[in-house]
Amino acid sequence: MTEHAQAPGTTPGPESTTYPPAPWPMVGSLWLTLFKVAHAVDDLRPAGIYGAAFVSYEEGSPLTYRELLVARPVADPAGGRGRRVSITDIWVDSPASVAGGRELWAIPKGLADFDLESTWSGPLGRAAWSASIERRPVAEARFSDVSRLAPRLPFTGHTWQPGIDDTDGQERRATMKGSARTLPCRASWDFAPDGPLGFLRGARQLASARMHAFRMSFG
Repeated sequence: MTEHAQAPGTTPGPESTTYPPAPWPMVGSLWLTLFKVAHAVDDLRPAGIYGAAFVSYEEGSPLTYRELLVARPVADPAGGRGRRVSITDIWVDSPASVAGGRELWAIPKGLADFDLESTWSGPLGRAAWSASIERRPVAEARFSDVSRLAPRLPFTGHTWQPGIDDTDGQERRATMKGSARTLPCRASWDFAPDGPLGFLRGARQLASARMHAFRMSFG
């Protein structure tokens, strides 16, 4: 069984922390909103553009779980072309995902509890999400979209993570490649002012999208 470090304020669940080898072939849906943060929070969270997303990894994935993440675009520290995404804050409800994310890719996952209500009325999808840590709210969001009418299109992205204890301080890179039905969506967010994402509470909301029924290789 793989051991992993817990994020502050989280408690390990009874599930196994054994995780599959990379890459992970994931299936699910993602709801994303871009925010503009006017002032630096700390060294890892400078002023700039951030994406906040709720994700549901569903049957067909090697691990099924829910996720809340915040990430920002960064230049490749190795000097490569293009930009990568660096995840600054992330929680899941799977101890195995915590262990795999931290040890394989230096993604600083912690544990949280999630509620999701998702319905379809014809082409219109609605979703209401919330995340909490030990019953303390972190974020809530509501979305509406018609993304399942969209054509399936391919996507590719790249991540870069600074080193953490689980990787002995070594940075990690990963590639995500797959396809999804993606369209803009309506979104409203509420971040707990005293929670770990309180710095997004006053940020300007720029745009939102849903990736419906994605199929993705990550690793």
